[in-house]
Amino acid sequence: MLRVLCAALILVGMNVSGVAAEEEGLIYELRIYTCEPGKLEALNTRFRDHTLRMFEKHGMKSVGYWTPSEGPGAENTLIYLLEHSSREAAEKDWSEFRADPEWLEIAANSELAHGKILAKAPDSIYLKKTDYSPVIGPPPAGRIFELRTYHATHGKLDQLNARFRDHTLGLFEKHGMKSYGYWVPADPPKSATTLIYLLDYPSREAAKESWAAFRADEDWQKVLAESQKEGSLTSAKPESLFLNLVDYSPVQDESKQ
Repeated sequence: MLRVLCAALILVGMNVSGVAAEEEGLIYELRIYTCEPGKLEALNTRFRDHTLRMFEKHGMKSVGYWTPSEGPGAENTLIYLLEHSSREAAEKDWSEFRADPEWLEIAANSELAHGKILAKAPDSIYLKKTDYSPVIGPPPAGRIFELRTYHATHGKLDQLNARFRDHTLGLFEKHGMKSYGYWVPADPPKSATTLIYLLDYPSREAAKESWAAFRADEDWQKVLAESQKEGSLTSAKPESLFLNLVDYSPVQDESKQ
């Protein structure tokens, strides 16, 4: 009986190690598309009817798709997140995707029907999940999201991550701010200075109330003061962009929300 139990524990340990190794190799890709005026719906139609299926065909996992909820970007911007098994796999899959005759036909037909859709080449940034990030899965439906980008003071990204790991996430949770994911860029120079994360809220009003309560929280004020005794951990004001899920984005099973 003892031997069976030991064997079972070894198998469990091997499985956990395998999952950890698999998670370690994952790479995420944040892509931002800027459309010509009036062409966002044409782009959404192409993604809805064709692109997501083609991504899946070539091993690229769609995580979530959003458009800005306000400002000029709401009329011409698509933001999405892909998951790749590795950086090498991402490069291989993109190469095969772009050369796929089916995709070339889809792209040609799309341009024939709608004209030039993109105003410029897509922006792409490869990301690595931080060690304190929640597991990244399909985003929950019916929520509003906030994409935030922090620029760390030179040499202080580790301290910024430590503050998030040890304090900020808990305080976000205390004030009803749900952490969806945290990443740092995979490539220099941004890999040494940048933290990117997504929060989600029940509504924009809830987001406003939560941030006000968070900033006024005495615990946060103490953490902030203590962490900045030798200077600010950030070199600029954080960038914030509120986002809405598009109708074709994968979403979390409602029974698990």
